[in-house]
Amino acid sequence: MNKTWIIIKREYITRVRNKTFILSTILTPLLFVGLIATITFISVKNVDREKVAVVDPQGILKGNIENAKAITFEFPADVDSSNYKEKGYTAVLYVPADSSKEYRLVSKKQFGLIAEGNLEDKINQSIENNMLKTKYNIDVKELEQQKEQAGNVNINQAYYEGSEVKKGNSALAYGIGYGSGFLIYITLFIYGTMVMRGVMEEKTSRIAEVVVSSVKPFQLMIGKIVGIGAVGLTQFLMWIVLIFTLLGVASALLPTETLQQASDASQQMNGGSVGMAKNAATGFADFKGTMAAANWFLIISCFLFYFLFGYLFYASLFAAVGSAVNEDPADAQSLLLPITLPIIVGIFIMINAITNPSGTLAVWGSIIPFFSPIVMMARIPFGVPGTVPYWQLILSMVLLVAGFLFTTWACGKIYRTGILMYGKKPTWKEMWKWAFRKY
Repeated sequence: MNKTWIIIKREYITRVRNKTFILSTILTPLLFVGLIATITFISVKNVDREKVAVVDPQGILKGNIENAKAITFEFPADVDSSNYKEKGYTAVLYVPADSSKEYRLVSKKQFGLIAEGNLEDKINQSIENNMLKTKYNIDVKELEQQKEQAGNVNINQAYYEGSEVKKGNSALAYGIGYGSGFLIYITLFIYGTMVMRGVMEEKTSRIAEVVVSSVKPFQLMIGKIVGIGAVGLTQFLMWIVLIFTLLGVASALLPTETLQQASDASQQMNGGSVGMAKNAATGFADFKGTMAAANWFLIISCFLFYFLFGYLFYASLFAAVGSAVNEDPADAQSLLLPITLPIIVGIFIMINAITNPSGTLAVWGSIIPFFSPIVMMARIPFGVPGTVPYWQLILSMVLLVAGFLFTTWACGKIYRTGILMYGKKPTWKEMWKWAFRKY
């Protein structure tokens, strides 16, 4: 046990002191927050401001159409397609005598998606208002106020978590489930591959031959897996702290008006109206309020558990592949497919689980050890024991631990043989024999 601890300590300290580790730990959160800030800035600033001259002899739109954030309408008498640019307009809109016919827009450039969507929305709204006013004598402004009141319906979810009533938010659960599941997916690849490369380097450089003369191959494998896993966990926790700190600072410094403009721009890009933007802002405020109501202790505890044991489950498989291959990277790629395929399938099951967390596929995917580290974390934010009964959570954890013990035992036997074998191209059939042969 003392020798295993020495190996764990060496693997951890060597990698933590590495400049690549330090830079990636600091720069990754900065890049993440910087990307969010850049997208927000572009969404706010990169909106075309169009000034359109409207030629409307029948007066269909005049007095009915409203300006939008990306487009302004004016009704000059002396502007047409020959002189609109000299008059300071970016386009001319010709309104047909029959409002059901096609409107013609003349400009030197093609309008952007947001401006075109604004134009169509405002014309349709103006025609609708004009029809309501002339045919049915309806006060359009009063109708708009009533529609706005009728459209401000919010669902206040409440669910039972044991005997306690909790406030629910599907968007919050969706975001936490998708984010945590995807992060585990990424880390399984990153740190699993790191274990495999570490084993391959020691084997090809013949360092392993020296090390196994003083420790057992199984101790060496466990030391590398746990040491690199501790590095990954350290880096991951530092990422979480830095990202939340930077996001908190950014949200505090960023003006509320800028956030609202970004929300409006996003809604306009999707063809939404001002009412939809207001609903989005309300939903965001409700999302922030519900953050405090989430069971963060359970979510973080389960995340650490599935991150750790999911890594240990797959890391032993990656270590077995690293011990079996030689200098040729193609050998490693051919052996990695049966390991990486379940991880990829787990992502597809996770996507289904966050939309239907109580479905059969989600339930079984969260129990089977090959998929449970990714899938279960997509279900837990929706509620325990409401959406995820205790028996499913406990069974999933027990099977994952049992799967880790089994893969570690089997891969330890593969590692013991493969780490000292050279010059032979490995196959899964051969590795299976190494794992279950009797000594």
